Amino acid sequence: MKKILITGIAGFIGSNLAEKLLGKGKRFKVIGIDNLSYGVIEQVPKGVEFHKLDIQSKNIYPLFKSVDCVFHLAAKNCISDCQKDPVETSDINVTGTINVLEAARRAHVKKIIYAESSAIYEGSNIFPTPETEEKPMSFYACSKLATNYFAKAYSNTYGMNITGLRYFNVYGPRQDYRRTIPPVMCAFIIALLQGRQSVIYGNGEKRRDFIYVDDVNDFHLMAIDDERTNGNIYNLGSGINYSINDIYQFIKKVLKSSISPKYSKELPSEAQVTLADISKARALGWKPKVDLAKGIDLSIDYIKKHNIAKIL
Repeated sequence: MKKILITGIAGFIGSNLAEKLLGKGKRFKVIGIDNLSYGVIEQVPKGVEFHKLDIQSKNIYPLFKSVDCVFHLAAKNCISDCQKDPVETSDINVTGTINVLEAARRAHVKKIIYAESSAIYEGSNIFPTPETEEKPMSFYACSKLATNYFAKAYSNTYGMNITGLRYFNVYGPRQDYRRTIPPVMCAFIIALLQGRQSVIYGNGEKRRDFIYVDDVNDFHLMAIDDERTNGNIYNLGSGINYSINDIYQFIKKVLKSSISPKYSKELPSEAQVTLADISKARALGWKPKVDLAKGIDLSIDYIKKHNIAKIL
């Protein structure tokens, strides 16, 4: 049995990853860390050894003992919130990551897999965008690129096996609908189920590369034991993008709604286009399996099943 530690386990990707690991029978023991400032305790799957702790605290160190692999997913990740408070953004995303790396170093953890972001490509005009292209604009993106440099330094200095993942627009069950500005997938679904207008920022022609959370977790599980991933960075996207207007019209059609969106002013520091070059991840044998239509259906089913649109 491998011991896996997940930071940010009460969040969207962390809780889905924990569920996936626990679904493998007795292959994995899962330890979770979350301070619940963004995550929700109800999302932590049964069977997780949960600890309410902040990733900036030295109290996390003992939990790393005998851990085989760490998934560091905890972060302040709403771009608009990060723009308002760059100091807190750095404290959580940069200092917090260094503290996690230090805990892993002291405990001799065999593998660390940590979250970067496609936001690092905000200023790029190269599409699809490869991992070599780094042009951050927002404070959030800068904080994520800083974690990349510290991860490289820990790897080079201490010989640690570290893998960075640049997630594109991940969506699916447990998406962060409580955020100040929720991700478009869950925001549109919830608003239309409630019979109200959704907000689209700008003219809706920004294009995004959406990837379903199960496909991301397939890569996570592969990376635990795949030594080829050590010391590397990977884009995790679908390699296809859609405009925000396209997504709205698709969801509107599925839900048989006649409600049109309302448009608001553009959000600052957001990329106009995201499109992942996923050739590096594909070379390992990974590929996305859930297409947009299936992923949206699964997302709608989850929101309906858990009455999320009714309880908000």
